Amino acid sequence: MTHRLFNAYCRAVLAHPIFWLVILALVCTFAGWQARHFQIDASTDSLVLENDSDLEYYRKVSRQYGGSDFLVITYTPTDTPLFQRQTLEHLQALQQDLKAVSRVKSVYSMLDVPLLFSPKVEFSELANNYRTLTDSDVDLQLAQQEFTNVNPLYEDLLVSDDAGTTALLVTFERDQKYFDLLYARNDLREQQRKDELDADGLLQLEQANQAFSQYNSERQTRTADEIQQVRDVMDKYRDQADLFLGGMPMITTDVVSFIRADLKVFGVGVLLFLILALFVIFRRPRWVVVPLVCCAITVTAVTGWLGFMDWKVSVISSNYISLLLIITMSITIHLTVRFRELHEENPEASQRWLIKETAAHMMRPSIYMILTTMVGFSSLVISGIRPVIDFGWMMTLGLGIALLVCFLAFPALLAPLSPGKPRVGKDISRQLTLAFANFTERHRPTLLLVAMVVVGGSLWGISKLTVENRFIDYFQEDTEIYKGMVQIDRKLGGTTPLDIIIDAPKLEAPVLTTDQPSEGWDGESLDGAVSDPFADDGGDPFASSDPFESEDPFADSDPFADAAPVEDPFAEDGGDPFADTSSQAQSLKDAYWFTPARLAKLVEIQNYVESLPETGKVLSLATTYEVAEKLNDGPLEYIQLMLLAKFIPEDLHKQLVKPYLSDDGNQVRISVRVIDSDKNLNRNELLAKIRHDLQNNFGLEPEQVRLTGAMVLYNNMLQSLFDSQIKTLGYVFAAILFMLLILFRSLPVALISMVPSLVSAALVLGLMGWIGLPLDLMTITITAISIGIAVDDTIHYIHRFHEELPNDNDYVATMKRCHGSIGKAMYYTSLTIIAGFSILALSSFNPTVYFGLLTGLAMLVALLSNLTLLPALLITVKPKLRAG
Repeated sequence: MTHRLFNAYCRAVLAHPIFWLVILALVCTFAGWQARHFQIDASTDSLVLENDSDLEYYRKVSRQYGGSDFLVITYTPTDTPLFQRQTLEHLQALQQDLKAVSRVKSVYSMLDVPLLFSPKVEFSELANNYRTLTDSDVDLQLAQQEFTNVNPLYEDLLVSDDAGTTALLVTFERDQKYFDLLYARNDLREQQRKDELDADGLLQLEQANQAFSQYNSERQTRTADEIQQVRDVMDKYRDQADLFLGGMPMITTDVVSFIRADLKVFGVGVLLFLILALFVIFRRPRWVVVPLVCCAITVTAVTGWLGFMDWKVSVISSNYISLLLIITMSITIHLTVRFRELHEENPEASQRWLIKETAAHMMRPSIYMILTTMVGFSSLVISGIRPVIDFGWMMTLGLGIALLVCFLAFPALLAPLSPGKPRVGKDISRQLTLAFANFTERHRPTLLLVAMVVVGGSLWGISKLTVENRFIDYFQEDTEIYKGMVQIDRKLGGTTPLDIIIDAPKLEAPVLTTDQPSEGWDGESLDGAVSDPFADDGGDPFASSDPFESEDPFADSDPFADAAPVEDPFAEDGGDPFADTSSQAQSLKDAYWFTPARLAKLVEIQNYVESLPETGKVLSLATTYEVAEKLNDGPLEYIQLMLLAKFIPEDLHKQLVKPYLSDDGNQVRISVRVIDSDKNLNRNELLAKIRHDLQNNFGLEPEQVRLTGAMVLYNNMLQSLFDSQIKTLGYVFAAILFMLLILFRSLPVALISMVPSLVSAALVLGLMGWIGLPLDLMTITITAISIGIAVDDTIHYIHRFHEELPNDNDYVATMKRCHGSIGKAMYYTSLTIIAGFSILALSSFNPTVYFGLLTGLAMLVALLSNLTLLPALLITVKPKLRAG
């Protein structure tokens, strides 16, 4: 800072301390009032990339074919087998109580589905001979065989293979207002991305964002209450069964509760630690109160601003309070240590002079310290992941506020106080830092050699880094989220949805008619060219990304109630089977995929997907066809298939056909659930294998096959982590190096200044590679943040080196003087930061735990490097230093 600007600061701030205390009090009052609008968001956007083409497509189809919110409850009886009347009555009572929960539309279980093979039902008897497990005369042993081995619609979906666990699907009324607001906002965002919005459009976007955010918060509160009602009902039935709750609404609600708990634990934990640390370090009340007031003002101001701007905190940014406390405390400790040094050197100096000299010596390095830390956090905005981007912006702004508050509040709070007496007595911390200086002087070659070995080993570890991590591992094993996902994964066919979309070829084979044999299509036409599978397609390839996500797949009432009683539908009456057909049957008549040969081909594809070790339950039109074949005791002729289509009731058609076949019949959907808890799961390899095998083993062209769903979107995010890590590191390195060049006006000094931070970042990344810890949403932020924070101490050290060197131009003596002065502040601040980050290990969200521990480790390595490697390089290279 130039002399003129510093004089302006003295006249405006140091000369009017009471005025600035009043201003800060007013700011805190306003911010505290706005903090009531502070909100938390745990949306699934945290698992996807911003501007992902697959996300854009997924949203496009989801707005037409979105399912209702649902919860899954796994039910495992503890005292009696599942297929016993007593257990079924207990399950039915639970189901009835769940229906009384607010907004519950239906509760669907194994009790509601028609028994088709207990005993086997003929086609002609379906409408008049439909029974369920609730019928008293049902053979339960035969029904158990149907649910576990015979009926492909039910096995591994409604009942586990061991017949010990079943599931209830709790479906809520579709919140149409939520989706209307969501789609309106997304449409305007897309127009903004394409630069198609004028001033009115931008205003509409702002209003749409506000309307959606407000309603989403209301919806979040309502959902939490509904889920608590569900849990209260479940508690009444735990005496006879082990119950676990799953489903996205429950995960979202619990993640919000994790964030709230983390905010309290981090804030209170860090605050208590800081109070203890400040008292132990400085042993005077003023040096506890003043830093804490600075921290409180910073956190209050940032929280109020977030509430005022309606900027919600996600699980990624939930540690913003602890980070702000740590970094603000770091600034105040540097100011405090310098103030006390000046007081020791000038015991008769006035308070005003001490404050002014402290600001004069510390303002320039503090500004650059915060700017470099801001660079570290601002690098996150190029990650491409929305919550990481928001976290970067939040902390960048928060750091600017922290710097401003410290240089306003610190002098204003000290000004009314007397200087007191300077500290006297033994300085243990100074002796410790001087020991590092002596060690560096004696073992300089060894230090440089060890640093080279560490960097080499770190680079080797970095080459082993992966991005493949399981969503289930984000949560600790004692959480209901983890337990529920494991239960569904292991017992009920997997958790992560994957959709395989297959289109008809552009050059279609002739449509078979009722007088053509089913062998008329040999499948070779699939090798032809295809058109754009989504061009003007009004079909429904995405009615659900999960078989549980649609409405009750078998209606509570008789699924054939709307069909008139008929004789054998396959009687050879010689008439036109479509003489009085419904629109759905007519559409299936013209469907490309609704022929026996093509359905048989689809069965082969489905069997292949089911054979993969990473996949669980697989459903498609082929599943319905397999059931029909079993009921028919053999393959269906084309006329039988068409007649079956004619007599399928509308509600059953919506569940067994519509979710898996587009309206024009030219596109089929295979719904796959992937076992997320499989330790050998590699999403990218699995998706590549499915694409390759469908094209090479089943004669499908690349344009015919598209994979989508949560599995694809999550994998896209994971695969972007390497790119995000490289971009953020490149950005941080270039930006900080440029700033150091401006600060020190020397390329050698700037390069030397980067070494401690790069060593610490490389060691952490290398360690992750060595122990097999993959990159995730939180760990990709560690290196950029740690470089930004670690370089702070480097700047302070070299700035002091600049000031001390002209005294005798002796690099070794200057090193010792720096270790005895600024080294103490580095020691205090680094230990405070390390302990502060370690408190994040108390989180219930595992990525936050890893973030806290690994960032703390990076800070420890940076401290040791700044006290050993940095001075070793300075006294070895002896760069020319210019006074700042």
